[in-house]
Amino acid sequence: MTAALRNYHSRMQRVLDHIDRHLDGDLDLEAVSRVAAFSKFHFHRQFTATFGLSVHRYVQLARMKRASHQLASGDADSVTEIAMDAGYDAPDAFARAFRQRLGQSPSSFRQSPDWVQWLAAFGPFDNARTKLMQTIYTQDDVTIREVAPTPVAMLEHRGDRATLGDTIQRFIAWRKAAGLSPETSPTFMVFRSERTPADPADYSMDLCVATDQPIEANDLQVKAGTIPGGRCAVLRAANGSSNNLEPEVLYLYRDWLPASGEEARDFPVYSKRWLSLLPEVAIHAPVAELFLPLK
Repeated sequence: MTAALRNYHSRMQRVLDHIDRHLDGDLDLEAVSRVAAFSKFHFHRQFTATFGLSVHRYVQLARMKRASHQLASGDADSVTEIAMDAGYDAPDAFARAFRQRLGQSPSSFRQSPDWVQWLAAFGPFDNARTKLMQTIYTQDDVTIREVAPTPVAMLEHRGDRATLGDTIQRFIAWRKAAGLSPETSPTFMVFRSERTPADPADYSMDLCVATDQPIEANDLQVKAGTIPGGRCAVLRAANGSSNNLEPEVLYLYRDWLPASGEEARDFPVYSKRWLSLLPEVAIHAPVAELFLPLK
């Protein structure tokens, strides 16, 4: 990547960071183009070409995603207040837009979120943030650490990734009932298959939360497990809030491992996430690290 291209990407990333942190502010085309230091006459096309969404559409999705977080988390704000925060003048207009995108009314989503539909609805937003503008990692971004074994509560997902939202919903429900706050108990995801295997039925991942408390038998099939200790190559995701860490996984396996002279251990690559598991936190908040176990 040339210095000019790195500078261009840096300016565009600055725009995303600004939008994340100023969703209640003025985010019209002129204001956002100033953040990137680009001409407003060309910025609309530049943004759309880079991210696959117009500035207006991107901001709409960012505000709608925040609104879904507020509803699902049991935020005390009323639907009317959440609608205003999302940039709508009336709750009816917000409800129509919300139902059109997520297939549920705001009140229905607050009571029983459909996370499968949620994942599909914000796919373009995820693409804009993680797939159309890849971060370039280097060997210096990876550190080797000796990590301690971590006891966890674990829920296995086996089968088509399209149904992962249901597993996440069950995991979040158990976690809340167990009183394991994301602020004090990190979330782990053990990636036992590729993100998009040739046969979707082969997708496999474990959802885990760090805890040493006894795990009682339960209908949700949550059980006790352990993230093993040992040497690991660790890569912090540049976009920690991303739902897609496949670029980081690919870098570790395709680029870092062959050049390092290291050998991978017989345990899958996994992530550790602070704060929360999708989809409960603000867009820019989570921090994620990838761990590749080494011999």
